[in-house]
Amino acid sequence: MKTLKISIFVCLVAVFLSVSLNARVTDRIVAIVNDEVITLSELNSAFEPHLKKIEKTYKGDNKEKVIAETGRAMLNKMVDDILVRQEAKKLGIVVKEEDVMETIGDMFARRNISMEDFMKILAREGSSFEAYKRDVKEHLMKVRLVGRNIKSKVSVTDEEIGDYYSRHREDYEGEEAVRIKQILIIIPRDCGKKKKLKLKAEAGMIHKRLKKGESFEMLASEYSQGPAAKIGGDLGFVEKGMMFPEVDEAAFSLENGEISDVIESRVGFHILKVIDRKGAGIKSLESVREEITDIIGRVKIEKKFYEWIEELRKKSYVETRL
Repeated sequence: MKTLKISIFVCLVAVFLSVSLNARVTDRIVAIVNDEVITLSELNSAFEPHLKKIEKTYKGDNKEKVIAETGRAMLNKMVDDILVRQEAKKLGIVVKEEDVMETIGDMFARRNISMEDFMKILAREGSSFEAYKRDVKEHLMKVRLVGRNIKSKVSVTDEEIGDYYSRHREDYEGEEAVRIKQILIIIPRDCGKKKKLKLKAEAGMIHKRLKKGESFEMLASEYSQGPAAKIGGDLGFVEKGMMFPEVDEAAFSLENGEISDVIESRVGFHILKVIDRKGAGIKSLESVREEITDIIGRVKIEKKFYEWIEELRKKSYVETRL
């Protein structure tokens, strides 16, 4: 039995590693979902960006195991997506191309990002716009199914709201804090006057591009030398008094969404964007009731959705061949 398990594990790893090794594998069926099939080439195509990320970032000793487990999870997700699509078809739920593009357009507006910048992000992740559109379509289909079959069955009681508020009171009180994104151009210790002026001019150029509407996250990824540069410069919540005085003063004077001027400190030139704030007193239960209701509701809906998927699997013909 142990030998059999080892053999299955080795086969799984071989399947998923075949993407990076460009092995010639004859295409075959790896799953059957009612009257639809998933082929090995489809699985490999969906799994490839995840495999590249694992090979690039994973430093542990059990990389093959991680690859195999991630691949199995990907196949299960593909099965679930087909089940959702089939159920949506039965119920007459349709997601049109314009629905997908409108959702993507809204995302661009919220994140203040252009199509060109977004395509660069996808390219770095080894993905494509068509793949992203498919994911958005699957998500919209799931949302509409949830609204039709699940959401109406979920309720949140006053007792649950009060209990959540009591257990998470620290989220609604404490020191005043702002969540900021930062672009930092560091001034080297032995920096001369000429070099310092050049760095200040570089910060000024970045600031002008931000004011023209370019993405803060993209410019942070490209230019910032500070912490969290690779994730758009997002430093999370920072309490008052924790930063350099000139940076602290600027951060707490900004409105949400506002971008600071170029700020000079002893370590470099900073550009800040405030994206959220909290603290400075306790918010009353009534003022956060709707927020808490949404949080509890989302958790319940997610749980109900996966229970619904499990029931759907039991009622359907699902066979995996990995």
